Amino acid sequence: MPTTTRAAVLWGHHEDWKIEEMTLDDPGPGEVVVKTAYAGMCHSDEHVVQGDMLVPHFPFVGGHEGSGVVEAVGPGVNTVAPGDHVAMSFVPSCGRCKWCSTGRQYICDLGAKLFDLQMITREPGDVSHRIGDTEAARFAQVGTFSEHLLVSQDSLVKVESDLPLDVAALVSCGVATGWGSAVHRADVQPGDNVAVIGVGGVGINAVQGARMAGAKRVIAIDPVEFKREKAMEMGATHTYSSIEEALLAVPDLTWGDMCDSVILVPGVVTGDMIDPALNLTSKGGTLVVTAIGNMLQTDTALNLFMLSMMNKEVKGTIFGSGNPRADIPALLSMYREGDLKLDELITNRYRLDDVNQGYQDMRDGKNIRGVIDFT
Repeated sequence: MPTTTRAAVLWGHHEDWKIEEMTLDDPGPGEVVVKTAYAGMCHSDEHVVQGDMLVPHFPFVGGHEGSGVVEAVGPGVNTVAPGDHVAMSFVPSCGRCKWCSTGRQYICDLGAKLFDLQMITREPGDVSHRIGDTEAARFAQVGTFSEHLLVSQDSLVKVESDLPLDVAALVSCGVATGWGSAVHRADVQPGDNVAVIGVGGVGINAVQGARMAGAKRVIAIDPVEFKREKAMEMGATHTYSSIEEALLAVPDLTWGDMCDSVILVPGVVTGDMIDPALNLTSKGGTLVVTAIGNMLQTDTALNLFMLSMMNKEVKGTIFGSGNPRADIPALLSMYREGDLKLDELITNRYRLDDVNQGYQDMRDGKNIRGVIDFT
């Protein structure tokens, strides 16, 4: 029988989220109904609001970071069962394509369908999510800003039932992306100098990843004092308010070496940020661009002579270049053992009806990570 639920929905760019009643179809082949416990309020959803990220159509259900409990499963579901606790994975993994089978779930072929309407093939006209008579799209095929979810099993990772579901929500995007940016994509080594530019909900976890990988110096750069203070709690050794300030100090701090790795995680990355970030990067060093820019921006400023002659590299990353089905349980295990700090990331909790206040707090620099609490 179809499920009726409440969800935070956008009806257009530059508009507020509106709470709407939505009807979910019964789960079809490979699909799962989840009762949402927590949803992380990631900056990526703000990118949709601001028009940096294009979506299939409006109305659009936000949220791609979350956790919950399985309520029902459709035919052919073999990875989860009713009662299981799950974390969402905004990067789906089929386990069969070239990329999954070579250990690169983060670029699974199913990712090409993230901005389509369905991950599961349905008959023409078979609509799974409706607001009134209108079909609703969802962020990354999950749409966690909803009391109930209808998702593909490929977007769910089972987690141990004794783990808190609020921290399970965080590892489904922000923690895994930041931590993996340092550990996987930048390949931070013991003794390295690492700079993290932007220490919000993703960057703060790049700080944690660099610390856990054994970096000698972890330099956190952010204009917000509160975030710089939190970065020190999470393992940063030095903080600066801007790239310009850091460029004055880092040469002396590193005996002229600069940073083996620089991880760029501002709220919105723009092309003019690349060259200053590369100036912080050492010879033979790596710049990892983790933050999202406007989908239509193609202009980037960098000194091509210095890029090649100093043997530097620029890398992009999605999900921190990690594998959801391995990394989400691994990160939660690190949390259980006290190595990874997750509780400290949650700055404020909001009810679904307060979603707009939560995003205003994020814009005002008050949150490392806000979460929507459905419990």
